[in-house]
Amino acid sequence: MMPTLSRADTSVLGRWWWTVDRWTLLAVATLIGFGYVMMLAASPAVAERIGQARDLFILKQVFFLALAGLIVVAVSLLSPRGVRRVALAGGALALLLTALTLVAGVQIKGAQRWIALPGLSLQPSEFLKPCFAVVAAWLIAEGRRGGIRFGSAIAVAVYGVIALLLKSQPDIGMLAVVTGVLAIQLFVAGLNLLVFGGLLGVIGAGAFAAYLLFPHVQSRVTRFLDPASGDNYQVNRALEAFGAGGLLGRGPGEGHVKDVLPDAHADFVFAVAGEEFGLVVCLVILGVFAFIVLRGLLRLLAEGELYVVLAATGLIASFGLQAFVNMASTLHLIPTKGMTLPFISYGGSSAVAVAFGMGLLLALTRRRVAGEAA
Repeated sequence: MMPTLSRADTSVLGRWWWTVDRWTLLAVATLIGFGYVMMLAASPAVAERIGQARDLFILKQVFFLALAGLIVVAVSLLSPRGVRRVALAGGALALLLTALTLVAGVQIKGAQRWIALPGLSLQPSEFLKPCFAVVAAWLIAEGRRGGIRFGSAIAVAVYGVIALLLKSQPDIGMLAVVTGVLAIQLFVAGLNLLVFGGLLGVIGAGAFAAYLLFPHVQSRVTRFLDPASGDNYQVNRALEAFGAGGLLGRGPGEGHVKDVLPDAHADFVFAVAGEEFGLVVCLVILGVFAFIVLRGLLRLLAEGELYVVLAATGLIASFGLQAFVNMASTLHLIPTKGMTLPFISYGGSSAVAVAFGMGLLLALTRRRVAGEAA
């Protein structure tokens, strides 16, 4: 029988349990639980369609989600200083591996974002998001207090390198999320409103340039604005699935969209949830994501350390934007973008990277005793 952790327990695990945000931890565990359920619902049909064993994706994702849970707990044990060090080391490695994809990466669906490893494909750019959020926060905060000269400018320069790599793969969706994270951090850090307005103008110009330069971006935007202009098969099937599911869904295993969509277990897993479990469960999933975002922001209201505020804000923004892009794409509220739904979609790199980011967030938002260094 597992011993009860009391407030008098001074062990590492005991101190962690009484200082970590247990509500956010529970919400993350809930999403991992949904991930298990959705893999059981969506992946067997996809595996059969491509000639693989029915349980192939299930077994892989069970391992990745179990690993994700361990990573969340292990990383959340770090101090804010430890978070910074891990993010610096992890960010440097992820940046190097992302650059490596351009010369030795695996090309899938016209994009070169993966490195082939035995049994899986690694997408290093997934790990850039949480690491960059922390590193940029540290640079901006140090620049504000005079610890590093031109800290904000250095953060923007690092972003420029990342943007160049992501553009070259290309991964415009990931680039949009990283851009949003940096813009939000600069705004929270007190960037002049006129300068921030100019920054938004530059981002808008960059989005328009992406539309002009990348045919796949132009195609997706055009088909979103004018559905009759091209093939919208996946989105149409997803919308039909939501309609067929209604309020309570067809029931587990009774859906049909997983039989016709090639990415039903990944980018369009939310449509499978809508068809088999209905609007109620979809709203519960949405509510859990919203809870994590709002809970994280509310815990920062009493935080006095700028680095912690900016890093946690960036991690929350990255997590929330990724979830929004996936669900909004599936519901045809924005142009389609191949981005996973955190913890719920199939994908080893995504599950581990999101878990790493959530672990960093929990580490930063843990209650610290007076005088503890950030």
